[in-house]
Amino acid sequence: MNLLIIVLVSTSKNLHTPMYFFLTQLSINDILLPTDIVPNMLHVLLYQRGTITFTGCMTQIYFFGGSEASECFILTVMSYDRYVAICYPLRYSSIMTSGNCLVLAVASWILAFFIMSFLIISIVMLNFCGPNIIDHLFCDPVPILELSCSDTHNIQLEVSLLGIPEILVPIIIIIFSYTRIIGTTLRIPSKSGRQKAFSTCSSHLTVVFIFYWTMFSVYVLPSGRQSSTISKILSLLYTVFTPLINPIIYSLKNNDIKRAVQNHIHKHLVR
Repeated sequence: MNLLIIVLVSTSKNLHTPMYFFLTQLSINDILLPTDIVPNMLHVLLYQRGTITFTGCMTQIYFFGGSEASECFILTVMSYDRYVAICYPLRYSSIMTSGNCLVLAVASWILAFFIMSFLIISIVMLNFCGPNIIDHLFCDPVPILELSCSDTHNIQLEVSLLGIPEILVPIIIIIFSYTRIIGTTLRIPSKSGRQKAFSTCSSHLTVVFIFYWTMFSVYVLPSGRQSSTISKILSLLYTVFTPLINPIIYSLKNNDIKRAVQNHIHKHLVR
């Protein structure tokens, strides 16, 4: 589904807008995450065991963390796009130019992996002198830190500080954007106008809710007493379910994408 959205947006002229450009970035990110995690995870699930080198483990953590951070930033940019479209419709085309959209997208990717580089460097500098068995489906920072025989207090503090630009700031921007969007939409006199404004945001809001709910269920809600089985199930929800459901939500609730699919089917049938 993610690949289908990328193809549709790339080939359909009516989808060449900032909203769908950022949607392709989200789809690319949702392809990257399972590609990094799922193959080795399936091997572990099928054979109840698996091996990975330390370098491979660090690489997996880097791309896993980077893709999750980039999704935070891309979802934030998408909320800003909807904020400008609804609150400043007359200035939308001058603000969300193709150049500005490209800058926002590239900045989201670069900033995400730049932030993740700090965590990887800190983990690599730790000493691992005990057991080398990870009780997890993939290389996640939390079980990796539990294997270290070094003092991880500083790196845990670093993770908390990195969460400010990676999670806290995006959440604040998204809340601010939708507070203004709701206020502006409620002032629209016609009922059809309000429904149209809300419909353009409903898919994005749904995706934001699912993404942050799964993230907090894995990294915030679980306690130290949580069983490894529950932790693994939540990880599957976080790494597989979210990338799978995102394109379905946008496809089911988006008439433009539905029409693009119908046009492509019609073209191929005519040929």
